Amino acid sequence: MSSTHDTHEDHSHSHEGHEHHSHAGHDHGSMVEEFKKRFFVSLIVTLPILILSPMIQNFIGLDISFQYDQYVLFGLATFVFFYGGWPFLTGAIGELKQKNPGMMTLIGLAVVVAYVYSSLVVFGWAGRNFFWELATLIDIMLLGHWIEMKSVMGASNALQELVKLMPNEAHRLKENGETEDVPLNELHSEDLVVVKPGEKIPVDGLITDGKSAIDESMLTGESVPVEKETDDEVIGGSMNKEGSLTVQVKKTGDDTYLSQVIKLVQEAQNSKSRAQDFANRAAKWLFYLALGAGITTFIIWMALGYSFDIALERMVTVMVITCPHALGLAAPLVVAVSTSLSAKQGLLIRNRTQFENARNIDAVIFDKTGTLTKGEFGVTDIIPNELEENVVLYWAASVEQNSEHPLARGILEKAREQKISLGKVEGFESITGKGLKGLVDEKEVKVMSPGYMEDEGYSYDKDSFNGLSGQGKTVVFVLLDDQFIGMIALADMVRDSAKEAIAELKANQIHSVMLTGDNRKVADWVAAQLGIDEVYAEVLPDHKADKVKEVQSQGKKVAMTGDGINDAPALATADVGIAIGSGTDVAVETADIVLVKSNPKDIVSIIRLSKNTYKKMVQNLWWAAGYNIFAIPLAAGILAPLGFLLSPAVGAVLMSLSTVVVAVNAKLLKTE
Repeated sequence: MSSTHDTHEDHSHSHEGHEHHSHAGHDHGSMVEEFKKRFFVSLIVTLPILILSPMIQNFIGLDISFQYDQYVLFGLATFVFFYGGWPFLTGAIGELKQKNPGMMTLIGLAVVVAYVYSSLVVFGWAGRNFFWELATLIDIMLLGHWIEMKSVMGASNALQELVKLMPNEAHRLKENGETEDVPLNELHSEDLVVVKPGEKIPVDGLITDGKSAIDESMLTGESVPVEKETDDEVIGGSMNKEGSLTVQVKKTGDDTYLSQVIKLVQEAQNSKSRAQDFANRAAKWLFYLALGAGITTFIIWMALGYSFDIALERMVTVMVITCPHALGLAAPLVVAVSTSLSAKQGLLIRNRTQFENARNIDAVIFDKTGTLTKGEFGVTDIIPNELEENVVLYWAASVEQNSEHPLARGILEKAREQKISLGKVEGFESITGKGLKGLVDEKEVKVMSPGYMEDEGYSYDKDSFNGLSGQGKTVVFVLLDDQFIGMIALADMVRDSAKEAIAELKANQIHSVMLTGDNRKVADWVAAQLGIDEVYAEVLPDHKADKVKEVQSQGKKVAMTGDGINDAPALATADVGIAIGSGTDVAVETADIVLVKSNPKDIVSIIRLSKNTYKKMVQNLWWAAGYNIFAIPLAAGILAPLGFLLSPAVGAVLMSLSTVVVAVNAKLLKTE
């Protein structure tokens, strides 16, 4: 009997929310800390700026003045402008270099205009300074960016996780028959390496001696370990289970299968990182609007015969008011709320842009092993030959007690369910590729493979066996003192939650597809149990991403759900990559969203939450922009002929109100 499925022993996932596509190469932890520090320092310095600002003093009826107070105000504001505003100033320069103004340019325009104009006022220009506006704007924008980065923090470690799969060294066989441990980069094509039982295969190569069961489930998705012998190919990174092997090196370095997977993941990640934020697009238009409205206001006031000072103050008021504090918080606050809501539900959002895109999903591709199924074998049928079912199970489970094999675990679990107390096993022996045997109650018990039964010429119910095999089940035969007493069929067990998830997706007109490296029989059996109509079976790992592209080419927005390394390129290629949390670290690191509870039903929750998040974001952007639509004409002085002129102080109050509305609206986000 061969050894099998990925048992996911290593669960040391770094499960913080990571946004893995943008800001590649930055140390996100230090960037978040940087924004936090700049925010708190700027906030503390803003307090005296507010107290010393004549506009604020007039508004709240205070009068605090002393000699050179305006120069102190200028000094404090200069500090906030350069220290707090630095990320926005450098960001604005970057956006302008790319000829793509966005949020940074909009903020940069407002703070530069406010700072330059206010500085001129302090040094003798007629007018009122906007230092308090400048400081509060920088504070709120720093807060928005800090919230945003904190809630979607981090860069992907997928590639490092893939590299970790390879052992660091290999046992190279010397000409005199001895082995030496050498680093992988010292191996050359045609070198011979020895792989002991329980070790990872270090390179892609060809077996020249030995036979064993190789667990390739992490790499290929094949749920049952593959029996390999002389002249068979092996993949670097797969696990050798039972026998000792000598492997001739065929591919090293960048040519290996794992390196190709790493390259695919890299390409897919890079191609997706160009997605632009919704709020950024709004900011781009507001930037043009601010510039246009400011210049127009200046020209009109000058044309109407007002002094240069008054026209300039109107222009500055318009430009500063156009940069809405609310817009800077509109998206980050919704993101923060939806991220914490999703985390409570066991959904980790690692890439916000892709999460927002989940609302448009109309096809979900599921990897089979470990996603729709548990990745664990369970007994589905016991076909006794004359004896009772439980008697066959007693002998089989008793001898399987000493086996580490995944099939053994399934048989033992079934015996536990039936509350069968097992006999003591002695003289246990595993026969590579055939099965195992041992003495129980002084009788010899064997649990053997179909190949052994054929070789030894045993007769058994071929129709039942063919029927079970036809459903893709693994069948083992139980012999008692060399007498055939029954067969036990096992299969990778389907998750109940998967059945419900498929039904809910169907109800929402979302198409479900199953994609697996497993054989057609197994795939069809699982699909029939779940009600999935479209199945791609026997898909080679490096072709999974192609299948995703194939479904995308039908005009569908595709979510891919998987848990293995072989799923990583497909997860990265899909519009939204969803990893099952109990899966491998690489799949988790490549995904946009991680289902911590490993419950496929959570995919429905993701789509629902994404729709609600988007709705809230649009509402917030309307609130933020609505304030502008209302305030800009007033700031420009459209009602001046009627004797009404919006003072900058009143403009600021309106701005604060829109910020409060946006914050409250974000908090009202619901998952349902």
